[in-house]
This record gives sequence, C-alpha cells and structure tokens, in this order.
Amino acid sequence: MTEIDIKIENVVANARIANNLDLEYIESRLEEAMFTKKKFPGLVYRTREPRSAFLIFRSGKVVCTGSKTEKGVREVIDKLAADLRGIGIEVEEHPDFKVQNIVASANLGRELNLGAIVVGLELEGMEYEPEVFPGLVYRIDEPRSAILIFSSGRLVITGGKTLEDCEKSVQVLLDKLRNLELI
Repeated sequence: MTEIDIKIENVVANARIANNLDLEYIESRLEEAMFTKKKFPGLVYRTREPRSAFLIFRSGKVVCTGSKTEKGVREVIDKLAADLRGIGIEVEEHPDFKVQNIVASANLGRELNLGAIVVGLELEGMEYEPEVFPGLVYRIDEPRSAILIFSSGRLVITGGKTLEDCEKSVQVLLDKLRNLELI
C-alpha cells in the first residue's frame, strides 16, 4: 500500500443485460437515450441520479462509466435494467458485470522533473513528447497499468481493475523514482 492518497475517479464496467436489444425502440422511449446509427453502432444513455453513462449495443452488451465504486456500478446497472423493464424490455433484474478499468488520481505533493525521469528510467515503458502532451506516460507490466505523470506531481492511473492495482502501480513508480533519487 502506498503512502500517497489515491482517489478513484471512474469505474468502467461491462455487462450483458439481454440477448438482443432494439436500439431504435429504446431511443424512442427513453428521454436521455441517443442513437446515431451512422456515427456509432451503440446507443448512448445517460442517467442523472445516480449519474452515469452507458453504451448499449444490439447484442445486449453494455458498457457503464461514471461510477466511482463497484457499489455505484451495481446501482446504475440495476437502474438501467429497471428503466428498460419500465418500457417493456425483458432484461435480467441484477445483471452481472465485470470491471474493465479504473481511472484514479493521486498527487505526490511535489514538482517533478519529467526530463530527469525520462533519462533516469531510460525510456523503459515510457512515452514522452512534451510538444504533444504535457505529461509522461509510464506503462507498468505488473499490475498492467499506465500512469500519466505531470510535472506538478499529479498522477492519473489507468488500466487497473481494482484500487489495489492502482496502489501497486503507484508504488512501483515511487520505488523506481526513489532508487534513482528523483524524489
């Protein structure tokens, strides 16, 4: 566990709620649903309370984003299922879901010299093009994740499937930076 406070910003999960869905019908019945077949094969559905967004596909698969916890994912997926049942679509009452990605943030509380980090880590698992993007992308194999590192000391951690994955990723980064005496 790291000594840095890591905050979950978004949990992305997917589920199968039915075997087949009529997206045009859903769009016509749910106010917050938008289906632009020519631009994207899925329907976008947003809920306000709790706040979330779904990509819903004809296959019955959905991608849920916007929750900050697994419990929040459970709530919004159950709400989606209830909304669909409310317009006469048969779906599971509590569809199983799988977390695909967690996006988290952290702050090291100090400025970082990204150029020195690039040199110290010898571009191992890194992308750094300051003319294109102000942060350094550091990829970690175990746990599989990526950390966006900014000179302000702020971090964005993505790719983990649990908070523990995010914590381990930050710890890997901190250990490397300490070994190189960069923090």
